[in-house]
Amino acid sequence: MTDTSKDHPDTSIGRRTVLLATGATAAALAVGAAAPGAEAPAGRAATAPVAAAVCTLTKEMTEGPYYLDGQYIRSDIREDKTGIPLKLTLTVVDDDTCAPLSDALVEIWHCDALGEYSGFVGNNGHDEPDNGTFLRGGVLTDARGVAAITTVYPGWYRGRCVHIHVKVHTDVTLTPDGSFTGGEELHTGQLFFAEAITTRVAALAAYRVNTVPRTTLAQDSIYDEGGAASGLLTLTPLGSTTSAGYAGALTLGVEQG
Repeated sequence: MTDTSKDHPDTSIGRRTVLLATGATAAALAVGAAAPGAEAPAGRAATAPVAAAVCTLTKEMTEGPYYLDGQYIRSDIREDKTGIPLKLTLTVVDDDTCAPLSDALVEIWHCDALGEYSGFVGNNGHDEPDNGTFLRGGVLTDARGVAAITTVYPGWYRGRCVHIHVKVHTDVTLTPDGSFTGGEELHTGQLFFAEAITTRVAALAAYRVNTVPRTTLAQDSIYDEGGAASGLLTLTPLGSTTSAGYAGALTLGVEQG
């Protein structure tokens, strides 16, 4: 099974919308003054919004076939996976007021450098250990609405561009095993990466071992060239080389109730 036709927006699109901070508030909400999807100068840290005044609506995107319930609450989901660092700053705001939403669970999952998802290893043609948990998990937002998650830059699999899946839940119950249950799912979407940056990452040794043909952002069946309104991250280098990794920032506004 591959995340191709099944990972097409066929069930959830149009049922809810999500707001993304743009326009006049971009400088206060994202990374410096960089445009969404652009590469901001190294050394600029992602910052959370104080109060967003301008927001843009965008559609939700499909969950895809690789979601697993009950993953861990944790800020670092890398485990032993190789790949360059990716430090995500995802800020959740209310769609009516653009005020930060605290204690919302931001959950992400994505494939590794070989294009394999935990729990489904082998679907992209590679053989590796599968514990069902690597590159899966999430955190509760703080008082500023910020969820900070450390992972690795994703690889790719047949038929899809490089992306990360994301869900936003509220009112979850944390469980003794470090997971969660219950709550209300407010948003399901995907995060995307500028093609110029992905091209540089794909040339690194950890990613070259993935021999599956890579689908570009422009070729993808789900990303619609909508920039930040469609989940395109603002990426900031963490150092002077590609192998140092990136920080990625995006502000998501969700409908409550």
